[in-house]
Amino acid sequence: MQQLADVKAAARTVWALGDYDAMLRTEGLYAVGEALVRRLDVRAGERVVDVACGTGNAAIPAAVAGARVTGVDLTPEMLEIARRRADDTGVHVDWVEGDAEDLPLPDGCADVVLSTFGCMFAPRHDVVADELARVLTAGGRLGMCSWTPDGVFGEFFRIVAGYLPEDPEFVDPPLAWGDEDRVRERFEGTGLQLDFERATWEIDHPSVDAAVACYTDNLGPVTQARELATADGRWHQLHTELTDLFARQERGDGRVVFDAEYLLVTGERT
Repeated sequence: MQQLADVKAAARTVWALGDYDAMLRTEGLYAVGEALVRRLDVRAGERVVDVACGTGNAAIPAAVAGARVTGVDLTPEMLEIARRRADDTGVHVDWVEGDAEDLPLPDGCADVVLSTFGCMFAPRHDVVADELARVLTAGGRLGMCSWTPDGVFGEFFRIVAGYLPEDPEFVDPPLAWGDEDRVRERFEGTGLQLDFERATWEIDHPSVDAAVACYTDNLGPVTQARELATADGRWHQLHTELTDLFARQERGDGRVVFDAEYLLVTGERT
């Protein structure tokens, strides 16, 4: 379907914008990948696949644990950064350019499948769920982190979406991965037994302006929204909405500190 191909080509371009690695380092979000690897008790010698791996959030900690890791992402620029990070860490990861909806991997090839804030941005969530289950071996373990609709980032992404081109009807909203009922529906019939937990990660920015700049400069879809809003004269409006959002998280000392809520999905394939 050409429309689907166009959506994925656009996503590949958008996620290459900005500096995703800089954003994760600023927010300390690489620690979420480390926590997920610990939660799944990833062990030396296990076969791990990090899907929509970005710059290696979960893949690199899994490799540090001694696992044999494959990181798959749609965007080559993300993989290049991930490769440099792995080299700097002194671990080996097989980095593969690929689609979460059509993983270039054989059935049952993974003991553990991970995704941190990645799969949620693929367009068709039921297709992604089937692929995650397909590559898991019997008894294999799944771990996913996705932002919830109720948290600060839920409101954040809804604001940004108002300045981006409207998605085709077949594209599922990213925040649906943060809804327990929706996720359970997506995995129905895949043989995965799931557990859910709401967790938070403290985000800390030195000021409201720094928070706005962190995302508009570094997070691909937000950078795109800034560019489009600037072109059509709505940048002041977008900037004001984001400023108001982060101002509500401001402490007395001027710092912006908030607990970013995400849904932790864990499971085992029977």
